[in-house]
Amino acid sequence: MVGLFSRSPKDPNKKKNDEKIKELKKLVKEKKYDQAFKSGTEYLRKVSGHPDVLFTMGGICYLKKKYKTAIFYFDKALEIGSYDTESLLLKAYSHQKLGEKKKAIQCCEKIQEVDSKNKSVLELLEQLNS
Repeated sequence: MVGLFSRSPKDPNKKKNDEKIKELKKLVKEKKYDQAFKSGTEYLRKVSGHPDVLFTMGGICYLKKKYKTAIFYFDKALEIGSYDTESLLLKAYSHQKLGEKKKAIQCCEKIQEVDSKNKSVLELLEQLNS
């Protein structure tokens, strides 16, 4: 039996929003990063706090070597899912590129809390500690 308040509210724009996310992913796959970034920015104006879109935006910034901006988006994604290993790893790489070794190591340690055998983290830590 379904209670009066047990159903989650329906998003009237869900279908439209899902299409926007598909479009964003397609643009990234086609390496149309400027268009993808614009599309992602428009999406986030309407639907703030979508972790996949925030991660994608951070990834685009990382690829374009805009590491501080990438960290901003990864931080926003991590506010929603604090142990998102993909966001943490790209954030660590961004800190590494900026010469922020201590912050990169902190990201790696957080990943290791949930995935102690993460190969990418072990390799990055080896680079950072050499």
